[in-house]
Amino acid sequence: MREGRNGGKLRNGGTGAGGRPKKLPALDLIMANVLGAEKDGISAGEAIIMKLREQALKGDIKAAQILLDRGWGKPKQNIDITTQGEKVTVPTIIFTKDKEETK
Repeated sequence: MREGRNGGKLRNGGTGAGGRPKKLPALDLIMANVLGAEKDGISAGEAIIMKLREQALKGDIKAAQILLDRGWGKPKQNIDITTQGEKVTVPTIIFTKDKEETK
């Protein structure tokens, strides 16, 4: 890439590299601090899970779904977006070397 007359600098004197620095908080540490905070010997995370359990037992399907999805993982979902349920046959391709041409 060509530098240009001013040595690769922009009119304002900057080089154009960088921009606003990416400064993201350490989300895992924040979550650990917030959910690990204890009140009456129970962590915030435990209190949330116990509340979800209570709601699920009262019939709240969304609360039950959240608990089950987080505890045992979501069930595998098969999505067929190309064949509309029809069987797909994959052709067999055989590669062979061409014989050398005689001159």
